[in-house]
Amino acid sequence: MAVAKRVETYEDFVKVHGLLLTASGLPQSLHYQLFRKLSSDTFDGGAHFRIETCDGRQRRLFLTSDFMPKDSHVFLVDHAWTFRLSDAYQQLREVQGLAERMAALMCLEDMDSNSDPEETNESVDGVSHQTGTELRVAELVESEINTAKENGQDGAVLWLELEELDIDDDLLLSLDLSSRFPGLLALSLCGNKLENMEIVSREVTKFGNLRALWLNNNPVVDNCKEQLADMVLQRLPNLEIYNSQFTANFGEWALGFCGGVYVKDNPGRVHQGDRPLERVASLDLSNRCIHSLINKAFSPVELPSLSYLNLRGNPLELNSGGDLLEVLKGFPCLQSLEVDIPGPLGVTAIQILESLPELSELNGVNASKILETGKHVIDSMLRPRLPKWTAEETLADRIINAMWLYLMTYRLADEEKIDETSVWYVMDELGSALRHSDEPNFMVAPFLFMPEGNLASAVSFSILWPTQNVQKGDECTRDFLFGIGEDKQRSARLSAWFHTPQNYFIHEYEKHNQKLQLRSLISPSIQSSTTSSIHRTDESALCVYTDIPQVEELLTRPEFVITSEPKDADIIWTGMQVDEDVKKAAGITDQQFINQFPFEACLVMKHHLAETIQKAYGSPEWLQPTYNLETHLAQLIGDYYVRSRDGLNNLWILKPWNMARTIDTTVTDNLSAIIRLMETGPKICQKYIEHPALFNGKKFDIRYIVLVRNMNPLELFLSDVFWVRLANNPYSLDKHSFFEYETHFTVMNYRGRFSHKNTREFVTEFEQEHKVKWLEIHLRIRKMIRSVFEAATAVHPEMHSPRSRAIYGVDVMLDSSFQPKLLEVTYCPDCTRACKYDTESIVGGGVIKGQDFFNDVFGCLFLNETTHVNPL
Repeated sequence: MAVAKRVETYEDFVKVHGLLLTASGLPQSLHYQLFRKLSSDTFDGGAHFRIETCDGRQRRLFLTSDFMPKDSHVFLVDHAWTFRLSDAYQQLREVQGLAERMAALMCLEDMDSNSDPEETNESVDGVSHQTGTELRVAELVESEINTAKENGQDGAVLWLELEELDIDDDLLLSLDLSSRFPGLLALSLCGNKLENMEIVSREVTKFGNLRALWLNNNPVVDNCKEQLADMVLQRLPNLEIYNSQFTANFGEWALGFCGGVYVKDNPGRVHQGDRPLERVASLDLSNRCIHSLINKAFSPVELPSLSYLNLRGNPLELNSGGDLLEVLKGFPCLQSLEVDIPGPLGVTAIQILESLPELSELNGVNASKILETGKHVIDSMLRPRLPKWTAEETLADRIINAMWLYLMTYRLADEEKIDETSVWYVMDELGSALRHSDEPNFMVAPFLFMPEGNLASAVSFSILWPTQNVQKGDECTRDFLFGIGEDKQRSARLSAWFHTPQNYFIHEYEKHNQKLQLRSLISPSIQSSTTSSIHRTDESALCVYTDIPQVEELLTRPEFVITSEPKDADIIWTGMQVDEDVKKAAGITDQQFINQFPFEACLVMKHHLAETIQKAYGSPEWLQPTYNLETHLAQLIGDYYVRSRDGLNNLWILKPWNMARTIDTTVTDNLSAIIRLMETGPKICQKYIEHPALFNGKKFDIRYIVLVRNMNPLELFLSDVFWVRLANNPYSLDKHSFFEYETHFTVMNYRGRFSHKNTREFVTEFEQEHKVKWLEIHLRIRKMIRSVFEAATAVHPEMHSPRSRAIYGVDVMLDSSFQPKLLEVTYCPDCTRACKYDTESIVGGGVIKGQDFFNDVFGCLFLNETTHVNPL
C-alpha cells in the first residue's frame, strides 16, 4: 500500500479526495474554495445566514447577504455530535454539555408557562366573583342591543356571542335570552360552566329561527354529548350548525357561513334573496362531520363561482364515490380541491385526477406534477413532526426521541473493508436549521477531510452550497430525501419528518393484511421417498473439499477424505456462495455435490424468507408481522398507525436483509427512527416479541440444525443437537435498555460476555421454572420448521437439485405462552458449539460427542444414516 502524503497543495487535495468530491455532488468550480476553507478551518456561515426560531419548536435559516448566485459559495458546517447508535444514550449522559447543546439545538427545553391565577369565589373590592360575572354578562348583552340599534336593526340582535364568561345554569336562566332576542340566528355559549342538560336544552331550543349553535367546551357537552345533541336537533329542525359540525339539515346558511357570506356583521335573514352564494369562490368545509354532500344548496346553480373546495375530514359515507365525483364535475370553475386520500372520492390522487380532469391542483399540489411523478400520497402543507415530551423525561430521553428529525449518516470504508455499523451525526446549529423543501435552494453533503492523506486523520464536516439563486431574506432549505423519488417510496419516507395522511397508509395496510388473510397453503402430501446413498460400491472414500475448519478437522470417517482441490472433490462443502463465476474459476462441475440449494436465498435472506412464508401461508402465528421496508414501507406505516390508534404495543425490530450476528439491528418504537434507519441499508421491520419466554429473567433463543437431503420430495432431518443462546442482562422493556446489546440480543460469540449453557441443564431448569414439558414445546417447533421448508418447496420449486445437500441453522424464540416464533434461517451455520461441547440428547437419549457432529451430518446427508438426527 502506498504511503500516505500530507495534503499541502490543491493538487494533493484533489488526488486524496477525488472520489469524495465526486460523491458529494459539489460543482467542480467550488472545489478550490472548499480546499481553502478546509485548510484554514474557515467557518464563515455566520456572515451570510441568520437562524430564527419559529413556533418555539423548530428553527429556520435565512439568507442575510444581499444576493447569493447559484453555485457561488461553499460553506463548512461542523458536526455537533457524531456517534454510533449503540453509544448514543451513554454519550448523552456522560459527555459534559452534550445533552444541553442538543436540547437547545432541537428546541427541547421547557418553555416558560405563565399560568392564569387560580379562580376563586373570594370577594375583590367587596364584589363577589359571581356578582362580577353577572355584571360582565349584563354589560355585554346591553352592548349587543345598543350596537344593533346603531346599525338600524331596531335592537334586533341576530348573532350573539357569550363566550368564556363563566355562565352557569342559574345565570343562563336569569338572562332569559329567548325573550330578549327572539329572532336569533347564531348563538355561541362556548367555554362556560353549563352543566344541566334539561336547563340548557330547554333554554337554547326556544330560538325557533336558530341556524347555528355553539356549546363547545361546556361540562354539559362532555357529560351528555349524545343525549344533548338528540334533544337539541329534535327541537330545532332549522339548525344547520351544531358545535361546529353540520347537521343533517345543513343548507344555504351553513355553506354561507363557511364561505364568509354570513358573519356577525352580516348574519343573514330568515328569508334570503335570490342566490346569496353566487359569488362564493372559496369554500372550506373541512372537519364539519358532513355525512352527505348531495344537497340542494351545494350545487353548481347556487355556487357557480366556486373554484376552491376543501372537503377534508368528512366521512361522506352516505354518498358513493361515483355520486360525489358527478356532483363535483358540475362545478364549472372548480380548479383546486382538498380531500382525504384515500377517502370518499377515491383511493389515490391519480384516480381522483383522472375522474376530475379539469382540476389544476389537488391538496395544494399541481395536478400535472402529480400525474407526471405518479405520486399517491400528496399534500402541499404537511405538518412537521414536532417533539413531544413530559415534564418527567430527562434531556437525554427527549433527545433520543427527537434526534431522528435531525440525524444524518455515513459509513466509513477503505480499500480493504467497509464498516459494519454506520456513523450518525447532527450538524451544528446552522446546518440543523435548514428545513425541508421539495424544491430546495441549497444542497448539503457529508465530507471527510483527510489532512494527512489517510482515513486515520479524517475529520468529518458537511458542506453547504446554493443550488439556486437566493435573495436576501429567503429561507434556505434542503431536500431531506435528495435523489429519492417515488420509485423509492419518497412520499412514505417523508413520514419521518411530517404528519402525512394517515388514512392513505391505513388503507394500504388493510389491503395488504386482507391479502395475507386470504392466503393458505395446502400442505403437500409427504411422499415416502429416500434419496440414495452416494457411498461407492468399491469402498473408496469420497473426496471432500471444504474451507470450514471444523469440517476439515473433525470429518474423520473413513468414507470421506479431505482434498485441497475443489475440482478433485466429490463433495464441495463451503461457507461461501458458489455462483457460476466461482464454479468456472474453481473448476466445479454440475456432477459434484454441493452444500447449497439453488435459490436458497428464499430461506436465508430475511426479506425473501418473510415473502416466501407470506406467499404460502399469509400470516401464520409463528411469524411476527414482517415488512420489507424497500417495498412495503407504506403498509408498515399503516400498521404502526393502527396499533397506535388502538392502544397496542408498537415496538419493532429492524434487521438487515443479509447480515448476521445482529449487525445493524435496532429495537425501537419510534416511527421516524424506523424510516430513517432505511438509510443504512435494506432492512426488514418485524414486530418485536415484547413478551418472550424468559430463562431466569433473561431473554433467550434456540439454534436448531436442519439437514436437507432433498427438496422434491422434501426430505428433512432435525439434528438432536441444539443449543440455547442467552442474553447476559435481565430482560427489560425500559426504553434505555434498547441500546443495551446484552439485554435484547443473544448472540454473544462475537461481542459481549459469552457463556455456554448445557442443553440438558437448560431444559431441566426451564421445565422447573415454568412448569412445562419440553417435549410438547419441541413438537410445536418441529411442526413449524417443517412448515418453513414446505413453504419454500411450494413457492420456489426451482430449489430442487439432485446434487445438493445442505444444513441450515433455524433460530427460534418462544413467546410467553411457549409458542414458537421463527427468527431466521441461516446458510452454513456456525456449528462451533455443536463441535466443542458434548451434549445429552433430549429426544433420543444418550451422549452426543461434539467431535462426532460432522461425522453424523455427513453420514445422514450422503450415506443415508440417521445417527443423532430425526426425520421431520
